[in-house]
This record gives sequence, C-alpha cells and structure tokens, in this order.
Amino acid sequence: MQRLVLFDLDDTLIDRRRALEGALDRFASRHGLTADARASMLTLLAERASVDHFSMIREAHGLATCPRDLWQDYLSDMAAFASCQAGVLAGLDELMARGWRVGVATNGSADIQRAKLDTTGIVRHVHAVCISEEIGVRKPDPRLFSTAAGLCGAVPGDGGWMVGDDAVKDIAGGRSAGLATLWIGDPLQWPTPVRTADRTAPSALLAIRLLLELPD
Repeated sequence: MQRLVLFDLDDTLIDRRRALEGALDRFASRHGLTADARASMLTLLAERASVDHFSMIREAHGLATCPRDLWQDYLSDMAAFASCQAGVLAGLDELMARGWRVGVATNGSADIQRAKLDTTGIVRHVHAVCISEEIGVRKPDPRLFSTAAGLCGAVPGDGGWMVGDDAVKDIAGGRSAGLATLWIGDPLQWPTPVRTADRTAPSALLAIRLLLELPD
C-alpha cells in the first residue's frame, strides 16, 4: 500500500461546530437577531452553508444586507473562529517527513474551505487540497478521492488511507475508492449499519500518531 493519507477537513482536522457557534454569535450580534433566530440558523447551517442559505436567512429575518455580503461576513467569521488541535500541524509535517503523501479531501464551497485552510495554516502543511465544489463531485463519490490522490502525487486506486468523521461520506466513500479507512469517533457509537472503519481514533492528532506507528 502506498504511503498516502487523505484527511477530511470539517470536524476532523478542524472543529467546525465550534467555529459555527462563534460565527453565529457574531452574526446575531451584528444584525440584532434573537436567540431563537440564531438557533434556527444553527439548525439550517449545521451540515453545510452556501450563498443560497443566506438568501433564505435574509428573507426569514428581514435583513437589509444582500445575500452575497451576508455570505462574505459569514465566511470571514468562520475562518476567524476555525482552529485545529494543538500538535496537528506538526503531525502533518511529521507524516510528510516520513515519506507520506498528505492531502485534504473535503466537501464544501471552495471560498469558505480555502479560507479555513489558510487561517489555520493547514494548507501549508499538506501536499494538496481537493474541494468538492472545485471538481464538481462530492464525497462519497469515489472520484473525489481519486482526484485528491492524484493531486497529492499518488497513484489513484493504488491504496492509502482516508481519515474522517463521517461514516458514509468519509469511511464508506473512502473504501469505495480502494482506501483503508480511519474513523474519528467512538467505536462504540458507530452511527450506521455500513461496515465499520479499519481503525478508529478519538481525534485527528491520535489518528496521525496511529498512522506514524504503522509498519513500513
């Protein structure tokens, strides 16, 4: 198996929920929204966000600001609150120093994902980034993983690892692309009837440590 690892971004390398909470606190304060309005936004944006969502938010809450400007403010706030666990960037560097090809394979809008990657510094500690909006397919489509592998200078279909928190998009999707899988979560709380991941770890940092301990 080639020494390739692809990482999911949201809730794997970074804590998206924490960033979302911070961004919505700032959004609600900026626009004078109630706690109930903030809660409805949290539900709407819990999985993903786009300019279209902010058209809905503008209409629902009677905001004067245009959707594109609302989106740009949200993008800036999400990037500002994005963070990764201490030690993750050093761990990514260690993987690369040991001969691993390291990439990020993420769904999402390119502008917000790249803003988070830049703010956290992750983009400077991996070989390549593959974002669904930029290539026109989303996980769990195996083409996204194959494209990500190629961008990392690896051979698509020649093995490697996918690390992520989503049992379907990351684990089932990675397996369909011929990758071994490492789930970020509690193995006692596997959420779906699909086959479990090859390995589990409670955090990205410990997942990196597990990969570094694999035999050559």
